Amino acid sequence: MAILNHKLLGRDFALAIAGQIVSLFGNAILRFSLPLFLLRETGSSALFGMVTACSLLPMILLSLLGGVLADRVNKRNIMVLLDFSKAGIIAGFYFLVGKAPTIPLFIVTLMLLYGISGTYQPAVQASIPALVAKDYILTASAIVNQIGSMANFIGPVIGGWIYGLWGLEPILEISVGCFALSAVMEIFIKIPFVKRPREKPALQIARQDLLEGCRFLRVDQPVFLKVSLIIAGLNLILSAMITVGIPVLTVEHLGFSDQLLGVAQGLLAAGGVLGGLLTALLGKRLQPERAYVFLILCAMLTLLMGAGMLWSNTPYLKYLILSGTGTAITIFSTMFSIQMLAVVQRETPEHLIGKVIACIMTLIMCAQPIGQLTYGIFLEQISAVPIITGAGAISMCIALYAKKVLSELGGVTSNG
Repeated sequence: MAILNHKLLGRDFALAIAGQIVSLFGNAILRFSLPLFLLRETGSSALFGMVTACSLLPMILLSLLGGVLADRVNKRNIMVLLDFSKAGIIAGFYFLVGKAPTIPLFIVTLMLLYGISGTYQPAVQASIPALVAKDYILTASAIVNQIGSMANFIGPVIGGWIYGLWGLEPILEISVGCFALSAVMEIFIKIPFVKRPREKPALQIARQDLLEGCRFLRVDQPVFLKVSLIIAGLNLILSAMITVGIPVLTVEHLGFSDQLLGVAQGLLAAGGVLGGLLTALLGKRLQPERAYVFLILCAMLTLLMGAGMLWSNTPYLKYLILSGTGTAITIFSTMFSIQMLAVVQRETPEHLIGKVIACIMTLIMCAQPIGQLTYGIFLEQISAVPIITGAGAISMCIALYAKKVLSELGGVTSNG
């Protein structure tokens, strides 16, 4: 009960969480509906993978900018400005649909949305240590992650239902309202901020800040860099397979409706919610150096998914296997990622947190578009079973490497 008296549940943290709920819900219904529209219109998994991969590129690049801004600009102002920007972008998209070429318009819009998210997330993550005490960073990180997962759970389910009944237009209207409301709520957040002196040109400062973050990872905490490479490997092999594979298999191979695809993606996001909840509940009982167990479970579940797809000839049973194993994979991968992020947040000096998180997020995200493009091409050329089974085998190798790397965390973490 002591946590209830702590500022973790105070006004500013509550406002930040409320803004995240609304903003991320708007993101979730858009990220579900826009790529689905292209997949339905073209029927091409390769194009689906290419568009999804291209949309992530600005997110990767701008996450570095977000890290620099998070350490030098008031984080509240960053969140407010970017949420208003998303509302404006979608409002412009709304009026251009049917007037501009469809595929370029969708690609540009997705790239802008993901680019803004890349700048937005370092500010959110870097604000956690400013809003909560050090002992509660793991719990706060789990809550923030759980909010994102909850929005991603509700978004596809509601988005699939709305899209299936009325099409894209109401999705756009709802998302504009979500972004505008989130920005207004974030105006009232008070995040402690001390302005740092600016003695050099902006580009030189940005370069220096990013080099400082990279130097911290490379020299001061190389184990953080190794952990980032592990998560990047999971993004390349598992996250990309789930992001591209499940929609393509559900819609194109199994022939199911938009609503059932929304349910499948909602279940995946529910796995993220449950993973965040379990991490928050277990708290200090979790030992980061033993988190490799979660990766072994992810690899085993991926192999089980491949075996189930080979064994079953019933479309609905294949759908249940895909959704069920994918959800479980999301649970365990979320628990692994939250623990690793909390260690970084806890053990990084305050003036470096934004830059270090931005460097890590950029490294992690670089792998995902490569994986998405690859899976999109493979799913047009090869059957799903060898692709999924191969992903499971590679994931097991990553998990065994993680066991060795995470043994080095014992001398880094300070759980007390």
